[in-house]
Amino acid sequence: MIEPHAPAKPGSPPHRSARGGPTGPAPLPVRPGTGRFLVLAGVFVCAACGLVYELELVALAAYLMGDSVTQASVVLSVMVFAMGLGSLAAKRLRPRAAAGFGAVEATLALVGGCSAMALYAVFAWTGDWGGVWADGPRCVLVAFSLATGLLIGAEVPLLMELIQRVRRQDAGGAVADLFAADYVGALVGGLAFPFLLLPFFGQLTGALLTGAVNALVGGALVLGLFRRDLSRRARWLLLLGNVCVLAVLASAAVLVDDFERAARHAVYGGDVRVALQSDVQEVVLKGGTRGRPLDVFLDGRLRVSGRDERRYHEALVHPAMAGPHARVLILGGGDGLAAREVLRHPGVDRVDVVELDAEVVRLARTDPGLSALNRHAFGDPRVHVTIGDAFGWLRGAPPAAYDVVVSDLPDPGITASTKLYSQEFYGLARRVLAPGGRVVVHAGPVESSPRVYWTVESTLRAAGLGTAPYRAGGRHAGFAVGPDRTPAERSRAPRDWGFVLAAADKRPRPRLDADGPRPLVLTDASLAAGERAARAARIPGLPASTLVHPRY
Repeated sequence: MIEPHAPAKPGSPPHRSARGGPTGPAPLPVRPGTGRFLVLAGVFVCAACGLVYELELVALAAYLMGDSVTQASVVLSVMVFAMGLGSLAAKRLRPRAAAGFGAVEATLALVGGCSAMALYAVFAWTGDWGGVWADGPRCVLVAFSLATGLLIGAEVPLLMELIQRVRRQDAGGAVADLFAADYVGALVGGLAFPFLLLPFFGQLTGALLTGAVNALVGGALVLGLFRRDLSRRARWLLLLGNVCVLAVLASAAVLVDDFERAARHAVYGGDVRVALQSDVQEVVLKGGTRGRPLDVFLDGRLRVSGRDERRYHEALVHPAMAGPHARVLILGGGDGLAAREVLRHPGVDRVDVVELDAEVVRLARTDPGLSALNRHAFGDPRVHVTIGDAFGWLRGAPPAAYDVVVSDLPDPGITASTKLYSQEFYGLARRVLAPGGRVVVHAGPVESSPRVYWTVESTLRAAGLGTAPYRAGGRHAGFAVGPDRTPAERSRAPRDWGFVLAAADKRPRPRLDADGPRPLVLTDASLAAGERAARAARIPGLPASTLVHPRY
């Protein structure tokens, strides 16, 4: 009769019977087929969580620090590099694969779940300190990318051991099973982030929820399926560790609203009236009531300041309106402020506004501060608003349909905007111009970003348009966010706006309409001075920016 024996500990010699024969590892509590399915299901869920962590870091870093291409490159390259290191490091854990996998998943759940919160906290509370803290958010981004990659990389060799532990099979078949579950899980995680987690939970809560799922699945897989591979002490340590991780994540989820309000107060100050996440971007409105100037922030960047917006919008709109202007197209301009200036001119029959973000338009109609500032422009029956991408809309617009095209879009240096400053885009704008029509483009600051500005001008010329550059000064520089928040960068914050007026038939001349309304700030003299100042900063010979070769 064979004597009963204790389960074999991972890494220890196989148990032997009374006759000296090996008994092998401790049996699983389920059949091999069921065990294999549970391991692959765990791989699927862990892969989905891992990809969500990556996307969370990319999305939040692009929002906080700008330039989504750079942030995505940093996160993904650091993570892939760290995954290789993690796979090598995990070789030492293979004899104790079950315990090692449980510890890795608990740590990954904590690191990945808290990564977005930690990055936002560093940005909010150290962004204005300067010195060693000036690059704090970037250092935290690299650190979390490295840690997450190490832990994700450590999963693969441990999971390979666990799959073989369930049922021995050829190495090729085991690798195929493992990577099939991993890649399908990554697909689900990649789709869940933009379509489920981000719109319904937001970046911070979405990361915390993902961490909780990661901890539950990883802990349940090890403690349920491979518990006999662990000593009693190891089981209790793993259980306690997962409970602590879940407690931390749950506490953070309960406090996330208070944390977000405190961080927003640290970034924007205490006068925030509206803060919402649309399908496109974060929209924050500050001030605008009881005599306080209105500030509008889109994805953390100051887009409208009540202190100086009239200088910008008058310089953008009025020179383009000196000529035929019965039909006007505004690309962007969802705040209604460009439309306000257009409607001041007599003879305007129709104004089409193409704006990507429906929430901005809704606020422009209903928010008391913003609607008062735009003088309820969207309530005018001549104004027609279309929600959509300006590039795609122009492709379907009728030719020669507009006398004036106003491009009121974010700075060209923002990666997501580069296609709206391309030669192809300006070719579409040229197509919709009626004979004698004009297009005006906001091209970024001349003084602080001359290369970007003159690239826009060169791109307009490449699209077959004659150009007239000019600038407007007096830009309020008291608030900047993203990578511009440090004192060293704030001293170089933009203090002007650059514009380019263009026409298809000849080079236009920036001027005010003699029969039009008198702007409150802009004059013929200041417009002429702005034209001279812009030309003095010319950088000749810059190539045009295209869709496949962006230059900004």
